[in-house]
Amino acid sequence: MSNRLMKSAIVTGASSGIGEAYARLVASLGYDLIIIARRKDRLENIAGEIEREYGVAVSVLQCDLCNEKDINLVEEKIRSMDNLSVLINNAGFGTLGTFADVDLVKSLRMIDLHVTAPARLVKAALPGMLARREGAIVNVSSASPFLPVSGNVMYNGTKSYLIAFSESLQIEVKDAGIRVQALCPGFTRTGFHSVEEFKNVDFSTIPAFLWMSADKVVELSWKALGKKKVVFIPGVVTLLTCTVFNGLFRYLAGKRTAATGTRQR
Repeated sequence: MSNRLMKSAIVTGASSGIGEAYARLVASLGYDLIIIARRKDRLENIAGEIEREYGVAVSVLQCDLCNEKDINLVEEKIRSMDNLSVLINNAGFGTLGTFADVDLVKSLRMIDLHVTAPARLVKAALPGMLARREGAIVNVSSASPFLPVSGNVMYNGTKSYLIAFSESLQIEVKDAGIRVQALCPGFTRTGFHSVEEFKNVDFSTIPAFLWMSADKVVELSWKALGKKKVVFIPGVVTLLTCTVFNGLFRYLAGKRTAATGTRQR
């Protein structure tokens, strides 16, 4: 049996954007794939394209990771695999509006998808990876926790969790040959913003130099994973924005709080 057939990868949120780009990248490296998302037709199209281009086996799982029955199915699949080497937790979504205004159901669903689902899938994958003493886990976070602004409360909160979770997890598994990364992209050209939630937002006002392609984000992420970079912000511009302007964003947020008379403690 070839080495290619001995390794597999799972990618969630693989029907577009960073998830699709990661599926194509690991396939190009010879990994067989299980791709997961809610849009079965789109997954099947991607699976067919990947199989034809790279000659790997691609399985499709139509799942809503906020649904208990569906996530149980994915956990069972992971636990049954003896060759899972790569897990990409990418599934996610955003909302528009302040925490007080956003529907609570959406906020709780975000916790399910950004926090609970990755934790459960990593928990299912770790025993096998630890036993084989090799593996790679990428939890797709965001640059947004480094730049706190109004209207992103739950998104920033759940994505911040993925950063802290990944950092601490890497410490626990570093001697077992397992690499963990919290990928923190900035503005990325994906289908993330092309949903009903953001239909009235004009993203063309965001300067072109702030945007990256999903393919480039994934390419840089994989290279950084090989260099054992745990918290990775792809792109020089995004990295500088997060590091140089982090204090400014927090200062402005504090000034706005003071101006509105909101008390913090």
